[in-house]
Amino acid sequence: MEAVGVPVWQVITLVTILSWLRFSSFTNLTLRARSILQPLVTQRVLKGTETILHIQRSKNPFWDVVFAVASSVVSVEFYTAFLPLLFWCGQTRLARQMTILMAVCIYVGNCVKDVVSAPRPASPPVRRLTAIKCEEESAMEFGLPSSHTINTICLSLYLFNYFMNHQQFPSDSRVWWLVLGIICLVIVLVAYGRLYLGMHTPIDVYAGIPIGLCLLMFWCCVDDHIDQFVTEGENVLPFWTSMSFLVLFAYPRPEYKTPSFEFHTAFNGVVLGVVYGSHRFYSYGQTTALSISTLQDTLNLILRLAIGFPVVLAVKELSKELAKQLLPWVCRAFFVPIYSSSYVPPLQEKAKNSDKKSSPRDEETRNLWLRLLPVIDEDHLDVDTGIRLLQYAALGWSVAELAPSIFQYLGV
Repeated sequence: MEAVGVPVWQVITLVTILSWLRFSSFTNLTLRARSILQPLVTQRVLKGTETILHIQRSKNPFWDVVFAVASSVVSVEFYTAFLPLLFWCGQTRLARQMTILMAVCIYVGNCVKDVVSAPRPASPPVRRLTAIKCEEESAMEFGLPSSHTINTICLSLYLFNYFMNHQQFPSDSRVWWLVLGIICLVIVLVAYGRLYLGMHTPIDVYAGIPIGLCLLMFWCCVDDHIDQFVTEGENVLPFWTSMSFLVLFAYPRPEYKTPSFEFHTAFNGVVLGVVYGSHRFYSYGQTTALSISTLQDTLNLILRLAIGFPVVLAVKELSKELAKQLLPWVCRAFFVPIYSSSYVPPLQEKAKNSDKKSSPRDEETRNLWLRLLPVIDEDHLDVDTGIRLLQYAALGWSVAELAPSIFQYLGV
């Protein structure tokens, strides 16, 4: 059953998201939920600080390195480098599913963070160790739940489940139990490491565990259906573009601004680009699977990485510059009132001076858009959000289509 060439389930999905936006905005759902949850969680955070101080009494340089490395290996930056590797060595199905799953984890985890808006453990007295830049940015987010715990549970156990179902490891059950044991050890190390590093209190980790397990079970039920839709479905690109746009608005307004919304926007863009590239490339090409067991495949993989990463970085920077030039112009053409928090200096100056002088026309157009889309807030009027979405969409597309097309053309 279709409506004007569009599958009915797609219409229902988009209407449901729009209805949720209207309902949550009308009922002020975020503030109501926060008023209940934030005091309870904050009380637990204060009590949990004593636990962290007790854990940190046993600190030494060796454990500093171990837990910092464990956190880095399951960070967003690590998977950003790991996922292209999966695409380019021929594990495209797994790469698509892992990319979308990671975006779901980031979206759900960050939504809960910004709804609750619970603090991280105070530093001092807690010693907070941020070994890499992404950790410094993570420390600026709210605490509950622990994103590292969610991501580690979802992605590592899904990876295990995928290879087990596709029999890409030896059939000996002892090997599977050994691998599962190692994965569980990594999960424990990461969860405990978040406490040791002073990034979270126990309540944050406890909340991350059930969220991660629920997302994992849900994804294991729908992964094949979603992948089949992405590669062979009808009306894929218009539907996913519309959903990506709506999901930008289907995000709670935090107590104060943190990097959480930026992380969500970036991975929302990556998934949009991956879906776009995967759907197109699936119809005319296929990345040859490589195995490092042969010298030729190893050399081809090295060539793909040497070609692919520069291409992806170039596309990311070029698309950012194009978006910085074109998106403000498009917004002005449709009288959308915008500002820039960092990317576009002229609009940045406009934001600084907006309180001092605002023309009647600017105020009128802004009020019009607020009436049309009552869920709009300052982040949505920030043109940097659109630039970031397009930039990372281009990055995802280059990983899923442009780079593999170059590999196919060069015969590597």
